[in-house]
Amino acid sequence: MASISTLGIGSGLDLSTILDNLETAEKAGLKPISTQQSSYTAKLSAYGTLKSALVAFQTANTALNKAGLFTATSANSSSSAFSATTTGNAVAGKYTISVSQLAQAQTLTSKTAQADSKTAIASSDSTITIQQGGGKKPVTIDISAANSSLSGIRDAINKADAGVSASIINVGNGQYRLSVTSNDTGSDNAMTIAVSGDSALQSFMGYDASGNGGMQESVTAQNAKLKVNNIDIENSSNTISDALEDITLNLNDTTTGNQTLTITKDNSQSETAITTWVNAYNSLQDTFASLTKYTAVDAGTDSQDTTNGALLGDSTLRTIQTQLKSMLTSSGSSTLKTLSQIGITSDASTGKLSIDSTKLETALKTGSSNIKDLFMGDGKATGITTTMDKSLTSWLSSTGIVQAATDGVSKTLKNLTDQYNAASDRIDTLMARYKAQFTQLDVMMSSLNSTSSYLTQQFESSSSSKS
Repeated sequence: MASISTLGIGSGLDLSTILDNLETAEKAGLKPISTQQSSYTAKLSAYGTLKSALVAFQTANTALNKAGLFTATSANSSSSAFSATTTGNAVAGKYTISVSQLAQAQTLTSKTAQADSKTAIASSDSTITIQQGGGKKPVTIDISAANSSLSGIRDAINKADAGVSASIINVGNGQYRLSVTSNDTGSDNAMTIAVSGDSALQSFMGYDASGNGGMQESVTAQNAKLKVNNIDIENSSNTISDALEDITLNLNDTTTGNQTLTITKDNSQSETAITTWVNAYNSLQDTFASLTKYTAVDAGTDSQDTTNGALLGDSTLRTIQTQLKSMLTSSGSSTLKTLSQIGITSDASTGKLSIDSTKLETALKTGSSNIKDLFMGDGKATGITTTMDKSLTSWLSSTGIVQAATDGVSKTLKNLTDQYNAASDRIDTLMARYKAQFTQLDVMMSSLNSTSSYLTQQFESSSSSKS
């Protein structure tokens, strides 16, 4: 059988065009599947956008759903010698503070100076034991003879996590001393250093509770001493959290006479949290609007506008949007029933909230506990942010409605992909069969044309010879 290099050359027919037209007609059946794939892919992306927007709002809602916001206080000191921080339960008021002594960490420094920091002090291996007070366990550090220089001892102490830090001090004229400082302040954290092994190292850096040994106390361990409302207080630290309830004092220096610490109610934290919550709620409404956007088309038009939101008419989004709106009235307060009472109103057309800052500030000054109840309720079943928190947690869980909707779309997309691939494979098989049949037709037509030409030549030759 003759071979055909170009389809149609044997028959003279435009078989390539016919084959292309058949393929185009067959592939037209893929378009509805492809259109559905695009639609569901857009939905899958839209659910991701919805989830991100809900998480962002949940963050703001969680931040507002804290009782401490509505009882927050701030501390102001009349002196830079001390400052203070408070928790939400601190009582507003004034205190007189005087600081006569700051807490100090003990420092021991070698009495004997060394000519350099690299020469070994010991001729045999030794151990150094550092013991601090306050119930701390002693720490033993091995010092080899080869590593008994000032640098070697310093590095060994600092690597041992012994609750102290070592350093080398250049005192001039080529003289160096070893210094060891406790990490913690206070007289209870004073240390002793015992050396066993080499006698030279013992003489160089031993120190006992009586102050005997090769080290001397260059900075004395001492407690902070102060008066609060003329009551004497002593503390091992300059950060004192147990002198005043829910107030932490931070001592920086001694004072001259009595100074004043003023604790006042601080509404700025709750006002900021409420404003952030409103802005986050409005951003969520913008996301809802974008995902459900609808553009009307002329009557009789078959297709919808391509700018429509991917979740237009989606039941999951509509459920969330409707329930969130209803939760804005989930008051847990017996005094405040609506957000409008504290200056927060809702736009009926957009669903967004707006704040009257003056009204909100006034409400916080006169009744922050009622505002706390409005938002938080009993912390379990009532209150705007409490009910929203429960619902958001449910919606965003691995078994929530957002994940269920996402899984449903993903499953549909997989089915559509399987359908598309199966249909495409069927078309490829059909077109291969058509091409084989067209090729056979071409070969047969070529053969017939050759036979026809041969017979015609024979008839013409026979007619010519007879004449």
